[in-house]
Amino acid sequence: MSYVGIVLVSHSIKLVEGLRDIIRQVIHEVPVEIAGGTEEGDIGTSVEKVLAAIEKADTGKGVVLFYDLGSAKMNAEVALELAESTVKIVDAPLVEGAYVAAVESNMAISLEEVYEAVMKEF
Repeated sequence: MSYVGIVLVSHSIKLVEGLRDIIRQVIHEVPVEIAGGTEEGDIGTSVEKVLAAIEKADTGKGVVLFYDLGSAKMNAEVALELAESTVKIVDAPLVEGAYVAAVESNMAISLEEVYEAVMKEF
């Protein structure tokens, strides 16, 4: 079965690792990839990390992407232009939005349906 993937982008690797752990407590099959911090392990974001997470999370149904702060969104938008995957950047709270997306994706629905479910909540 194929699921809409989820990408979590944050300035802090610890933040997105923790959020992925929360999601994994109840959702196991949905691909959840993270792009946190810089390549050097510092606070910040990286287009390359976001792009790699998108490509890894996409199993053929597309990806919803959540971010923590404005510059993370900016790097996500750059990665979106470079990605071969279909990606929807979601303007919703990172924790709550990603959790709702994981639950919805677990029902094996479409990218548009996952996106709409999250937007309806927030």
